[in-house]
Amino acid sequence: MYDLIIIGGGPAGIAAGIYGARKKLKTLLLSKDFFGQVGKSFLVENYPGFRKISGQDLMRKFRDHLKRFEIEIKEKGVREVQKSKDGFIVDIENKESFTAKAVIIASGRDPRPLEIPGEKTFIGKGISYCPTCDLPFFEKKDIAIIGGGNSGFETAIEAVKYCPKIYILEAGEKLLADEILQERVRKAKKIEIILNAKVKKILGQNWLEGLIYQDLKEKKDKELKIKGVFIQIGYVPTTSFVKDLVDFNERDEIIIEPKTCQTKTPGLFAAGDVTNVKYKQIVIAAGEGTKAALSAYEYVQKLAD
Repeated sequence: MYDLIIIGGGPAGIAAGIYGARKKLKTLLLSKDFFGQVGKSFLVENYPGFRKISGQDLMRKFRDHLKRFEIEIKEKGVREVQKSKDGFIVDIENKESFTAKAVIIASGRDPRPLEIPGEKTFIGKGISYCPTCDLPFFEKKDIAIIGGGNSGFETAIEAVKYCPKIYILEAGEKLLADEILQERVRKAKKIEIILNAKVKKILGQNWLEGLIYQDLKEKKDKELKIKGVFIQIGYVPTTSFVKDLVDFNERDEIIIEPKTCQTKTPGLFAAGDVTNVKYKQIVIAAGEGTKAALSAYEYVQKLAD
């Protein structure tokens, strides 16, 4: 039996792993990869100590730091977390199971789909949720980016290196991206912003060839001829493996006690973007992971008393 199992390899999970190992807890960290949301960011400029660093490079540094400690790591997804008499049972995707006295859920978020006709059909055939992975494949092709937040604008700025024409479609009346990103986009002649644009359908035969959107002001449908669509409309918490052991808010985020990261089940903690913590930032996620690990350590110590 482990003292602690951590689910997730992003900033919250890695910080929890470092502190769990430093406290000499027998710790297992489970994660499909160490890429996550941060790894999809082209440029991180708000993490202390790094004026500018790519998301992938920052996550490599996180991972390398973690591996300096005595901690067991398995790059596997989790199927289910169950409560047992002595603690918790964690089932992973290859049907193995592990037991622990305490568990920290730091599984982050998955990209939110548009859920419109043609979206599933053209995943990998023109539709992408990962600009870092796929933008080079769209060199010399016109693309559309769905979403006027930071992720959408970061994608557009990076796409300037590859694409002759880039559209940003935002369903709302105003942009949500930080002003510094908006300034950069305004200076890029290749980028066109379309507000009040609700995407209705993806078009194509064997490969994506365009999209239909509704101009919400003019109340009419319009078509864009493009070869790629990057969907950047936010993320949904990754919580399918845990249900009755935690409470959720209206956004399906895990509700935690803010001082300790404790869920409604003693010994089960959650940290980072998967929780109802107000701000979703790398530095906050790392701090929440640290808090969860220290709380888990106190919980395990009380069990031994």
